Amino acid sequence: MLSFPPSPQVKILVCRKPLDMRKSFNGLAGAVIDIVDHDPQSGHVFVFFNRRKTMMKALVWEPSGYWIVSKRLDSGRFEIHEQAHEHGTRFEISSSDLALILDGIDLRGARRRQARKEVNAILSS
Repeated sequence: MLSFPPSPQVKILVCRKPLDMRKSFNGLAGAVIDIVDHDPQSGHVFVFFNRRKTMMKALVWEPSGYWIVSKRLDSGRFEIHEQAHEHGTRFEISSSDLALILDGIDLRGARRRQARKEVNAILSS
């Protein structure tokens, strides 16, 4: 069964190009192939936003078929800030970043704490 946002082991690929939110299973799978240049049945999560960033749809494949997860905001916009060093038709985000974006959090200027291994390495030096 799908959990959303997915586990950290699953890649989440966000399409840079705005998409018509009237698309359903076949239309989104076609967009994954044509725009994102990826296999829609890879098990990754493919996220699309409309031009105004007031709606999002995510397409996920599991062995028994596709899932579509959709969210429409009543007010405001999804705040998506792409990494400048990534190019192409898609960019990857973490499941925690997707959860924050869907909750309305603006990640611009947000900082991550150091991972536990890095803290231990600093303390042992």
